[in-house]
Amino acid sequence: MKIHFTNARIMPMTSGADIFYGDLITDGERIVYCGEALADDSVVAAGSDRLIDCKGNLFLPGFKNAHTHSAMTFLRSVADDLPLDRWLNEQVFPREAKLTGEDVYWLSKLAFLEYLTSGITADFDMYFHTDDFVAAAEEYGFRSVLCGSINKFGGTVPGMVDSYNKYNAMGPLISYKLGFHAEYTTELSMMQELSEAANTLKAPVYTHNAETRLEVEGCIERYGKTPTVLMDELGMFNYGGGGFHCVFLTEEDKKIFADRGLFAVTNPGSNVKLASGVADLVGLEKAGVKMAIGTDGPASNNCLDMFREMFLATGLQKVTRFEPEALPYATVLDMACVQGARAMGLNDCDCLAPGKMADLVMIDLHRPNMQPVANVAANLVYSGSKENVALTMIGGKILYEKGEFFVGEEPGIVYDRANAILKRIVG
Repeated sequence: MKIHFTNARIMPMTSGADIFYGDLITDGERIVYCGEALADDSVVAAGSDRLIDCKGNLFLPGFKNAHTHSAMTFLRSVADDLPLDRWLNEQVFPREAKLTGEDVYWLSKLAFLEYLTSGITADFDMYFHTDDFVAAAEEYGFRSVLCGSINKFGGTVPGMVDSYNKYNAMGPLISYKLGFHAEYTTELSMMQELSEAANTLKAPVYTHNAETRLEVEGCIERYGKTPTVLMDELGMFNYGGGGFHCVFLTEEDKKIFADRGLFAVTNPGSNVKLASGVADLVGLEKAGVKMAIGTDGPASNNCLDMFREMFLATGLQKVTRFEPEALPYATVLDMACVQGARAMGLNDCDCLAPGKMADLVMIDLHRPNMQPVANVAANLVYSGSKENVALTMIGGKILYEKGEFFVGEEPGIVYDRANAILKRIVG
């Protein structure tokens, strides 16, 4: 389907490009035109199936949720007000053990619906029952990158390598990265085996890293070094990768991240709610570390809202450092859109330009919180909210527009299934 968006503000987020007024055309899954306004008669000549007058609203690349556990929607507002160790061991792990593949299928669909309302066009998902997750993502047309999550409780390196080969052959909508849950849940022998596999495949590796002070202290007690140093010495990061949370990275850790080209994916909402701490994003930036943003799972956040994450990312840096200039809005917006795509290996989804994937969001600027239009980018980070998402497109397909979903089924069906799962598992 060929769609012509006209009369739009466009934030391409390509290097050095400013917001401009113009047109954007998608054909199939890709952008075929992104530039100055076209003459009216060119619409007929181009053979567009639909012409949409954007009325001056804003287009930008979709937000990328660079770390999440989508199917944990069943634990939203169930496992609350506990520190991470108790939250995991008392609330999460026992209930996750009761999940079936069908549960993950429906619970992931619920997350996808929420992502769409927040302008999120791709997620970096770490969970299990991956075939069922993929089935849900493909059915809805939601772009997903799966992250390995093996640990001492389940999964094997050979099994993950099989998944790596299987899912990376499925096409652009689904892809897979090597990963494991965390140092504190994974035996050294498994980490060593994973490192060997990563070097054989010449592939990056991702994991939870330095989320809490207790995690880092425990690793130092076990191995005499931080998780980052341990993993680097094992050779895990020879081909890149990244860490999720990265709250308690040392200066040595930051240097390793910078030298290896690793991504630090911050999850401010989850870290605040679990009282884990505040990642030193300013320090990471100064050290030359690449950064992206994720929501983490809906059991620890509890919402899947990139607007809230962007505000927290910058706001927490300002208040903890007593520096209002810390981590400016432009940096945060780049983390949420461009760097998130690159952290996930979605290099065709990082900006708006001909040839790129048609993954984009239209922001309604005709809402009170977007007026007056003095600085659109600042408005997005400091005053934007889900109410401003007028349209979300993935792979050239409009999946959400003006409050309605176009995913093939009524959202009420998904809500009913999610509530039935909650009742069965939680009671």
